[in-house]
Formats: sequence, C-alpha cells, structure tokens
Amino acid sequence: MLRKILIAISVLISIPVFLLLTAWLYPRPVDTTPPWVFESDGSELNYCELPELDGSGLMANDIPRAYTPGCGYTQYPQPILRDCTEPLPDGAQDLRGLWQSVDPRLPDHVERFEQCGDRVVITTLGIIHDHTSTKSSFDVGPSDIGPWTFCLRTSHATTVWENNKLHFKAFGGPTVVTRFIEDGAYQWTHPRFGHIKMKRICKVPEHARSFDRSHAL
Repeated sequence: MLRKILIAISVLISIPVFLLLTAWLYPRPVDTTPPWVFESDGSELNYCELPELDGSGLMANDIPRAYTPGCGYTQYPQPILRDCTEPLPDGAQDLRGLWQSVDPRLPDHVERFEQCGDRVVITTLGIIHDHTSTKSSFDVGPSDIGPWTFCLRTSHATTVWENNKLHFKAFGGPTVVTRFIEDGAYQWTHPRFGHIKMKRICKVPEHARSFDRSHAL
C-alpha cells in the first residue's frame, strides 16, 4: 500500500516537473520584431496623442509580430503599431493609450495599449504581448516571456471581442482575462487580482521605463 502511495506521489510530482522542463526547452519562434522598436526610447512619447485610424497608413498585417527581447526589455520600446491606421473591427472598443492602475493593490502597474485593425499589443512589466484579435482563426498567442518565471514562455491566448470586451482565452478555451472601458476608465479582470481600474496618463513613469522585478505582478 505504501509503495502505491509513493508511486502516486512521484507521478504527481513528475507531471509539473515535465511541463516545466518542456516550457523551458521548447524553442522560441523566430524573432520578427521590427528593428526600429528598440532603436530609440519609447518612454519619451506623449501617449495622449493617438493616431487617427482612418486607413490612410499601414494595415495591421503590414507590421511583423513583435516579441519580448531576452528575458524582458531594458529600454522602453517604441509603439509596435506606429504608422498603422487600419480601423478597428466591428464590436471592438478603443482601448488605446497609456494607463496606470488606481487600485492600491497595484499602484505602480502601467500598461501601454495599442490597437490597429485586429492587432492588440500590450506592453507592460518588461513584456510585449502582441496578439491578433480574430474570431475566425486560432492564434495560440505571442509566446510571451515572463521575466519573473525564469524566462519561460507564459502566454498562449486567443483574443476575441465579445460583448464590447476583449477576452483573453487560454489556448482558445475559457476566458482568463477581460479588458474594457467603462465609465471612462480602462478596466480589466484577472483570476489573481480580480477587478482593476486604471487611469489614462500621457508619459511613461520613471519606474515603468524598464523591467524591475520589484514591480512585477
């Protein structure tokens, strides 16, 4: 009986270890990040000045997908979707801009939210989340790198607009995170933090210009 219990325990322990090693060893995709993204400091921009999405410039598919460099950026990246003016799809809220949490649980949390066509790019905590928000194709996510998780790939999510909210669905399945604007405030729900509200700001705060583990979620 004891032997069976020990075998069961060893199996239970081996499963997460196997998954961890798989995530660690799984090769990263080819980095297609445009070179200009890190050629200059994106923290110097005014993020209250947003481009008009009138279709006069680049389309979302004209811009290669961006990836987190190494284990997190050390210089705040330029906007990934700069020069892109493709209108947003039907049912999509305009969440563009720079946002800082007003929740006392996460007072230093800052997100830069970019949108163009069906692309959604969120830059925060040293990570570039570059998603395609479509209902027609399965997008397993941007292979984000989590600096606080030993540089493992951390995000495999499909993004879908439903009921005027952006749903991040794990592996195309259940919704894990939702993002939306309500009463003029950018808000998101997270299984760990619950409901978080954020205010619009124009310049990147000093603490958010490069990744700092002390400000990690």
